[in-house]
Amino acid sequence: MDRLTQAVRQQLGLGRLLPLGGAADGAWITEHAAVGALRRAASAALPGARLGTVRLGLADPATAVPAAVPAPPSALPAGPLRLTADFAATVDEPLPAVAGRLRAALWSAGAETLGLDLDAVDLRATALLDGPEAVGSTEAMTAPERQADAESGAEAGTESGAEAGTESGAEAGTEDDGSAARVVRAVPGVARLAPVLGGPAHAVRTRDRTDEEPGRHTQVQIAVTEGRCALDVTAAVREAVAVATADGAPGPVTVAVVVTAVDPVGRAAR
Repeated sequence: MDRLTQAVRQQLGLGRLLPLGGAADGAWITEHAAVGALRRAASAALPGARLGTVRLGLADPATAVPAAVPAPPSALPAGPLRLTADFAATVDEPLPAVAGRLRAALWSAGAETLGLDLDAVDLRATALLDGPEAVGSTEAMTAPERQADAESGAEAGTESGAEAGTESGAEAGTEDDGSAARVVRAVPGVARLAPVLGGPAHAVRTRDRTDEEPGRHTQVQIAVTEGRCALDVTAAVREAVAVATADGAPGPVTVAVVVTAVDPVGRAAR
């Protein structure tokens, strides 16, 4: 597979860039990372159910507002989100009860653990399973995101050039800001630098803006540790990076943070 094709498939596998919090929060999470975290939360809360296709998008695009900082390319504006998902469950419990528990688990994981501004969680039962063995046998079919992982290397923790490029880019004089990268790593809840947008060597990219709109802007791409509120982690990263990059700035300093992965607890940091 040539590099261009692989890059395109990786970007498609990431899904949309979803806003974390509101317009003032300057943070996003890839749909791929969000869905992975939601899927794990649902599996832990309801072992007898399996999520199928999961999608997240703006509940009402007409009410969305631009972010207060320069947004990454293709990032959605800030606004309430709607989560839609299919699920399969065993016959041990009435489907309405399963749906209610699943909705509560997804809402908690999305709003409280990730920091998504959820407006609705819509679920549709698509299959009945005979027992635990059937639940396990359908896991691959009910996780369509995993096919994109296998083909693009977008899964958090794969041994792709993205993670390797994080270190080499900062040292080789690319647009990465090495001092800011060190600050980012020190923020509690940051599992690692995790660049997937704009090339593998740009986990922390700082640039001075134009004369017409003076200022300095930094974009950071990170993986957060599962169990830490992603929105809180991005807020701490923005504050730390703003201080680290303010010296000599030609105008206002802004920071945007993109969460590209949510690393399960116990995953070895690199």
